[in-house]
Amino acid sequence: MDVTRPLAGTTVRASGDTLPLRVAAARLRALGCTVEHARAAPPDAPAGRLAAVRAPFGGALPECRIGWSGPVPVPMRGEHDVQAACGIMQVHGRAAGGPRVLPVDFASACAGVLAAQAFTAAALAALHGRTDVAATTSVAQAAALALTQYVAVATAEPGAGRPADPAGDAERTPPFRSSDGVVFELETFDAERWLWFWSALGAGRAAIVRGWPPFQQRFATATCALPPDLAKAAGEHEYRAVRDAADAAGVSAVPVRPATVPPPPAPASPWRLRAVTPPAAPPAPPPAGPGPLAGLRVVESTNRVQGPLAGHLLALLGADVVRLEPPGGDPLRGVPPLSGDLSARFLALNRGKSAVEADLTTAAGRGTALRLAASADAFLQNWPPGRAARFRLGAADLAAVRPSLVYAHAGGWADALPAPQPMGTDYLVQAHSGVAALVSGPTLLTVTDVLGALIAAEGAVAALLARARTGAGVRAATALIDAARLLRTAVHTPVDGAPRAPVVTDLAAMAADPAYASLFETDGTATYSRAPWTFDHPQEPHP
Repeated sequence: MDVTRPLAGTTVRASGDTLPLRVAAARLRALGCTVEHARAAPPDAPAGRLAAVRAPFGGALPECRIGWSGPVPVPMRGEHDVQAACGIMQVHGRAAGGPRVLPVDFASACAGVLAAQAFTAAALAALHGRTDVAATTSVAQAAALALTQYVAVATAEPGAGRPADPAGDAERTPPFRSSDGVVFELETFDAERWLWFWSALGAGRAAIVRGWPPFQQRFATATCALPPDLAKAAGEHEYRAVRDAADAAGVSAVPVRPATVPPPPAPASPWRLRAVTPPAAPPAPPPAGPGPLAGLRVVESTNRVQGPLAGHLLALLGADVVRLEPPGGDPLRGVPPLSGDLSARFLALNRGKSAVEADLTTAAGRGTALRLAASADAFLQNWPPGRAARFRLGAADLAAVRPSLVYAHAGGWADALPAPQPMGTDYLVQAHSGVAALVSGPTLLTVTDVLGALIAAEGAVAALLARARTGAGVRAATALIDAARLLRTAVHTPVDGAPRAPVVTDLAAMAADPAYASLFETDGTATYSRAPWTFDHPQEPHP
């Protein structure tokens, strides 16, 4: 069997005609399914249903029902309602001072990927003899997952989730505009590089220093009000001079491309699946437990949002996830606001995982990683290009100690840009891909980080299914640019009038509302999203 098509031989009936269903059906088709379409969605799955009617591995047949509001007793009948009722408008609109419609069907795209991911995980469970293979998810649950770090911050620190007017003379930027009219986005994680770049453009030191905290924190706050002197300095130079200053300082600058520019071409496999080792006897089925990935172990070396959220999804599916962190632990652990002794943002993406500290630049740290990989089923990392080779922890290196290992990389650009690539971060990918232009932004809601995480976890699950069917070690490589490509196909259909659902203006109040109890859980200090799906035994024969 070709590892790029781990669902080959499976026939799926897709009932309905919504964006979440179309996204999920297309992804299952890419995994090898034959998809038959039935126009009407069933009453218990108003956003669509995917049901296997034939599978090559016998046993229970997987399925996934998709709703709009799911278990939430708030009326939601489409993307517009979900964005309003589940806080997406609130977070997207923070930089503008109030809730705004995000003009891409972000929650629906996320729900489609989650549905395909759940179906594939259920197929893996069925292959292992499990019968709890009927998944249920909803667009509302996808939205809650997408906002989990924002909800955690808003509930751990009252008032942190509300938009605030910029202080003093601050302006809502970036993106920036050069003197020759090029609109561009910037990225750096280093305060010194930020200083060098703006100093080269002639900005005053006070403005540079004052602008660093809001720029650095925009991923967490979804706001970025900067001193007007920075935009003024950028506007006094042609873009070529801006790029020269950025290159000299080690800062990434990327023009905001028009939405009319076609997205990068899609790879042959949406997850770039490939065999790392030859087929062999498939591994023994893991012991049963809660979730379709129960009994499987994932080793994760990731940071920021995309990688940790991908690992979190695998944990929610039942895998035992072990984080490899640098000596002293992930720096995000101590970033306020805290929930107990840990950052609420960190817990939103990493709770339930164990951790082992290792300096991967040393022989001892590399040895720790190899020992963990030798007993793992999957290894997940989101290192920038070249780092796996420097660590000598690439797919082939780990296959030497665990031939059947799944090796999953969650990157930024994949092959969309030649080397040397700019930093592979959310706002730069939005800018280059045309997503920023679609949303008149970029949006400071981290849409490609979140959707990229879902796609990375989806690729890891697909690779685990390929491994279970062939015994081969399998590599999956996904990127933020894949999320941007998907969002380009999810352009929001305008809706006349206000949403039928109430517009959330306070994430903390939403999380405390009993109507949303099925979406969120609390540790007593902060609140986080629950798993976005449930798995049960099929209740009725497939039509």
